[in-house]
Amino acid sequence: MSDETHHERELGGQLLAAVSRSFYLTLKALPKELREPISLAYLLARTADTIADTASVSEAVRLDCLEQYRALVRDGGGGEKLAMVLREQFCPKQSDDAERRLMEKFADGIAWLRTMAPRPLAAIQSVLEHIIDGQMLDIRRFPSDGKLRRLANDTELDDYTWLVAGCVGEFWTQLCASELPASLDPAVTTEQMQTWGARMGKGLQLINILRDIGEDTRDGRCYLPCEPEQLQAEWRRWLQTCIEHLEGGLRYVQHVSHGKLRYATALPLLLGIQTIAKMRSTAWEQLLQGVKISRLDVASILAQAMIACRSPEALERLYRKLGA
Repeated sequence: MSDETHHERELGGQLLAAVSRSFYLTLKALPKELREPISLAYLLARTADTIADTASVSEAVRLDCLEQYRALVRDGGGGEKLAMVLREQFCPKQSDDAERRLMEKFADGIAWLRTMAPRPLAAIQSVLEHIIDGQMLDIRRFPSDGKLRRLANDTELDDYTWLVAGCVGEFWTQLCASELPASLDPAVTTEQMQTWGARMGKGLQLINILRDIGEDTRDGRCYLPCEPEQLQAEWRRWLQTCIEHLEGGLRYVQHVSHGKLRYATALPLLLGIQTIAKMRSTAWEQLLQGVKISRLDVASILAQAMIACRSPEALERLYRKLGA
């Protein structure tokens, strides 16, 4: 039995399902050529996210761990020192059992990374470095001192959404082009697909920011660059930007030729536009308490997408219907 099979079995099953939640639907639907590297990249990114979000550990320790993690991904090594810190300082602080197990399995994730072929390895290293940079920037911008802080301007928000999500669209495209080249429409350049993929990633991250606006501001962080009295108007402005980004995402998915991959790529887009439709129809006071689509909505989208993804035209019709 190969190392890859062993690592995928150990980390890519129940643990991946537990930490990825709805995104597991996408991972499970991926063709086999892409499932392993994308699943691994997701697990490693979630590990970094958990390190960054463990607020009960000091900011200095979290930043140091993320710095070590980034160097480890880039330069190699087994990560035994960092694995010990995560077990001792982070595992006991996790209220979510899946995230605690993710911390415990850190060394296994790094070992899995070392089994990757050169092209997937380089793609995973690059996207993880960008994501970790974004998380470190987040910690520095929003110290846990009880004060409300906000991003300074539109450029800071656009850069942040690219670092933590837009780069994932480029990574996804890069892997498709190298591991499953026939999966992308040959009439469109890889560069154009990367641009659309980045916009889709940024749009999906903006959905998270807009959906969590109340919780984030209560925690002292406002990603929208505005004064408190302008928050609602600014929220509406960025919602429109988000919709424009997802239009790029729609073009992206329509130019994925591989049926199974198109379905996997369409799911987050369709769930995203449905979430936007729900946010648009929700009163501001309720938005500040949080909005999400129901499990019934998710199940319905999964079923409808199986049929709609058979053609670019049917996919667009479903997208428009869900966004109405």
